[in-house]
Formats: sequence, C-alpha cells, structure tokens
Amino acid sequence: MDNIFEALRESHEIQRALCRQLVRIKPDDARAQSVFRELRIELAAHAAAEERFLYAQILLDDMGLKSSRHALAEHHDIDECVESLAKARGQHDLWPDLAKKLSHEVHHHLREEERKFFQVSGKILGDRQKQLLATKYRKDLKRMREVVAP
Repeated sequence: MDNIFEALRESHEIQRALCRQLVRIKPDDARAQSVFRELRIELAAHAAAEERFLYAQILLDDMGLKSSRHALAEHHDIDECVESLAKARGQHDLWPDLAKKLSHEVHHHLREEERKFFQVSGKILGDRQKQLLATKYRKDLKRMREVVAP
C-alpha cells in the first residue's frame, strides 16, 4: 500500500544522494554545476509538492501546527542555502563550505522530518488520506520538476 510517507522518502533519498555528490565534487569540476542544478530542482519541486499535500493538511490540525511551522521554516533555511550557493558560482573558495552547509541543512531536515514530523502526521491522517495524498504529491512533484527546471 503506497502512502504519502513512502512517496516523500523516495525524493528524500534522491536529495541525500545529490547532497553527497555535491560535497564530494570539486567546485572547478565541470559536473559541479549540473549536480547543483539537479539538487536545486529536486529540493524546490519536493518542497512545493510536500507543502501542498502534507504540510497544508497537518497545519489544519492543532496537534500538527508547531511541527509543520518548524518544517516550513527549515524549507526556508534550505532555500537560503541554495541561493547562497547559486551566488557563489565560480567562487571556488566559497563553494565547499556553502555546499557543506546546504548538505547539512538538508540532511538535518530530512532526518527530523522522518523521525518526528512523519509520526505526528501519521496520527493525524487516516490510511485512505495517506494514499490519496501520495497520488497527489507524486503528480505535483513530477509537474514541479518541470516548472522549476528552466
């Protein structure tokens, strides 16, 4: 049975793999920008779809208000890291530290989300709702990957 949490974990694994690549690659390597671009697209598409099809639902429940606000704030922090790294393009002295910071923020957020937020959300959502949200999330994730790619 597919559910929203399984769907989200798929993107989480992509994000983790891209973060590992990003911190290992030399800033002057021709692939650095393509890895960063792929990560930027995945992060933005995932955040948009997740906020629409999980966070919005959880924000409506008093039990989920604090944790969903916290998760939204972490998405904002990640966005700021992405922006800083984008501005550092060609500045090879800044790139490694900014890439590590982004990777740290992403890994922290994913770990916290999977260990805490999913548990709170699991208590709020019913089984059928988890399935429906997975379908909607997957569809929007695919669409958003195309929207944020240019």
